Amino acid sequence: MNEAIVHTGTPALYGGFTLLVLLLLVVDFVALRVQGQHKVSVKEAAIWSAVWFAAAAAFGVWLWWHLAITHGPVVAQAKTLEFATGYLIEKGLAIENVFVWITIFSYFAVPAEVQKRVLLWGVIGAIAMRAVLIYLGALLIQRFDWIFYVFGVFLVFTGIKMFFFSNQKPDFAANPVVRWLQRHVRLTDRLEGDRFVVMRGGLRFATPLLIVLVLVEVSDLIFAVDSIPAIFAVTSDPFIVFTANIFAILGLRAMYFLLADLAGRFHLLDYGLATIVTLVGIKML
Repeated sequence: MNEAIVHTGTPALYGGFTLLVLLLLVVDFVALRVQGQHKVSVKEAAIWSAVWFAAAAAFGVWLWWHLAITHGPVVAQAKTLEFATGYLIEKGLAIENVFVWITIFSYFAVPAEVQKRVLLWGVIGAIAMRAVLIYLGALLIQRFDWIFYVFGVFLVFTGIKMFFFSNQKPDFAANPVVRWLQRHVRLTDRLEGDRFVVMRGGLRFATPLLIVLVLVEVSDLIFAVDSIPAIFAVTSDPFIVFTANIFAILGLRAMYFLLADLAGRFHLLDYGLATIVTLVGIKML
């Protein structure tokens, strides 16, 4: 059997993986409630980063074992390599997203103790959005072979744009999402702890933390549009794309707290990521 045309996903696999992700998120919620508000230390972030990486590695081992039984060792080796490569690509490109989060939290002066809760909800939204985008991407690839050229051109264009505009910082005061929310939503003039919505005089008010959450989600949507075509350059198997993406996203919050204090030292990172995106686009073409 040609491993290049094998699609490994089945309803049972998608259902089982979704239940696994839900279980991991429940554990995350419980841990957040038990620990309460606190500033995440570099040590704690490093431990959680190792835990999420180990979880992805364990899934990769299970994936090889399962496919070796159902499709043979050749397919198992190829698909596991695709999963590992896609996971590393997503983790690498996600670093740029982490630095945008740092800028957002700094601009709105969000206390370190509150950031963990915001990012947990941000991760949940990111998982939902990426599931939809991956489904649409797989559907387009299945129906239109030429869509790979569109993805390739888009990635090359994105990489070049990242290279030349990497030093520009976002202006959140002029951000259209922020301006729309300020015009159409009742907002408090300051943060209210870790609450996104509060009641005042019988009316519901959004806090600036809700704007932060919306910006976190929007930033992930923008980066997903870049990163998902990149992983489709590695594999056209939707299940591999989905699982690699989700494992990368699950570990993104720990990566944020691990890199938050070191952001200023990565002044050449944007150029490296721009080069990766451009090369992936050329490879896809």
